[in-house]
Formats: sequence, structure tokens, C-alpha cells
Amino acid sequence: MKKLALITLLSLSLSVSAVEIRNFPTPETISPELQKVVTRVNKTWNTAPQTQEEWWDFAESFAANNRPVVRALAQQYNVTIEDGSMAGVHIYTVTPPQISPEHQNQVLLFFHGGGYVFGKDYSSLTEAVLVSALGKYKIIAVDYRLAPKYPYPAAIEDGFAVYKELIKTIDPKNIGVFGTSAGGGMTLILGLQIKDNNLPMPAALAPLTPWSQMGDLGDSYKTNEGVDNSIVSYSGWLDDVERVYANGNDINSPYLSPINGDVSGFPPTLLVSGTRDLFLSNTVRMQEKLLKADVETNLIVYEAQSHAQYYLAPTSPEAKFHVENLTKFFDKYLENK
Repeated sequence: MKKLALITLLSLSLSVSAVEIRNFPTPETISPELQKVVTRVNKTWNTAPQTQEEWWDFAESFAANNRPVVRALAQQYNVTIEDGSMAGVHIYTVTPPQISPEHQNQVLLFFHGGGYVFGKDYSSLTEAVLVSALGKYKIIAVDYRLAPKYPYPAAIEDGFAVYKELIKTIDPKNIGVFGTSAGGGMTLILGLQIKDNNLPMPAALAPLTPWSQMGDLGDSYKTNEGVDNSIVSYSGWLDDVERVYANGNDINSPYLSPINGDVSGFPPTLLVSGTRDLFLSNTVRMQEKLLKADVETNLIVYEAQSHAQYYLAPTSPEAKFHVENLTKFFDKYLENK
């Protein structure tokens, strides 16, 4: 049995190493700050932990790198991050020094990314802090349970529980929901959960480069393989986090791959991707699904960006432009009453 396991791991290693890392000239069409991110070498993309403890340590290494970034960003913008609980789920309330008058009765619900495995504690709040600071919104960030300790459907159960509690005191027309990657997938799945349970929809959804389709399906998984320096390849840790989160469940289920769900009746939806994003084509396919369901939707594709890089250089003009686009979107559809 041990010999078979070794052969399997060796095969996986050979398979992953066969991915060609394709380096292109640094694009002059983006800011110097973003250029540093776009040309960064990713040394962990093909790491594949084998045990729950190894996954936890891997996730902790990501968190340890991100916590100082979040602390510095919050201090720079004088944003407060408060621990709390809602419906028994751990949350963070992210508040700017001054909420815009038009946002006084509004709130944004945020789901962080990280493949349902990464994003421990406040290390996942870079994007939430940026949107709160620059968009002047109060944000409820859901610190949902993570795999492999808490596999599917723990994360989406937590997200749905917080939404149900939130609408007890806040009019859904004053709520916007957004998230990146797995958080974008959760944003779409929340819409399906709300619909399946006959609850009122929020005013708007912004699934940003969402994990809308599990499995190695979608053109850009091939065309952007080795180009995207954020995820790099489906055959890196992405298929492993999919496995540990799905935990044997059908990955084509709408609550795992929301592109397979019935999205009719969804509120206005903003999708975001990048020209180098491994998730680009599945984001395009998600928009097609929404358009066919007559949902008001828009798609922004950012120049030269790999997966989720619109906030990975938080001081860049591109990050500020992204928040400006997101804020304009929510300002257009959220009510203030």
C-alpha cells in the first residue's frame, strides 16, 4: 500500500512539473506597482499537502504573510476591524473612519477567497479593508469555516446563516454581496440558496473572478496555464483544494459549481477577471449564463492581471480603480432607506 501511495505521489509530481511556465515581457500598459505583482515568481503553486495538519500549516504560511499587510493597510486608512459573531458564525466588521452619507443604512457582505482552504482569521481582509476605506462602506466579512477540517458545505452554510441574520435588521435592498475567487463562488451560491429558500435577494451581487466551475473545464485553464502567476495551473494545488473541500461530493452540483444552477431572478451582477486569469473563460461563461437568464450583468476584464491581482497590489492605481468600479456598481443599485 505504501509503495502504491509513493508511485501515485511520484506520478502527481511528474504531472505537475510538466506544466510550462510561460514568461512574457513586463507589460508597459500597467503601473509599476502592478508590474511587480504581474512578474512575481510563484514558488508554492504546485505544493500539495497530504494531511489535514499539512494543509493547516500551508494555510498558516499564507496567513502569516498576509496579516502584516492587512494590519498596515488598516492603519494607513484608519479602518477599524472588530471581531464579532452573527448567527453563531465568526465575523469581522470592517468600518472606515467615515461612512459616506449615502451609505449610512447600507452594508456590504464579503466572502474572502482562498479555495475554501486559505484565508484564516483577519489575514483574508485585504480586499475588504480597501473597499471599506476607499468606498466608505461598512463591511461584514464572514470568517467561514475552512477545509479540510470543515469541508463542503460548511463554508456556504456559514455564509447563508449570516445573510439570514443580516436581513432581520437590514432591508435586503440595502445589502450588496461581493467576494473573490472561492468568495466569488460563494457570492453566486448565496444567490442560489436565497432563491431555493424563497428569501428576498440582496440589491446586487459582485462575484469577482469567481470559482464558478469546479473541475478542469474552461478554455483559459489551457490558454492561460503557466501564464497566470497567481494560480498557474489547475494541476497545482487548485485541484487538491477542490478535492479536500468537495470531500467526495459531486463537483458539478450547483452549490459547488454555481454555473450549473438556475440564476433566473438574480439581482444585477458584476463580474471581474483579467486577461491572464486562469478563471477568465469560466467568468465569461458565467456571464453568458446570467445573460441567458435575463439578469442585468456586466463583466470587467483588467489588463495583464492574473487571478485576483486587482487587489494584490493594494497601493496601485489599478487597485483603486477596481474599488472605484465596485463602489459605483453598488452605489447604482443599493437603496438608502
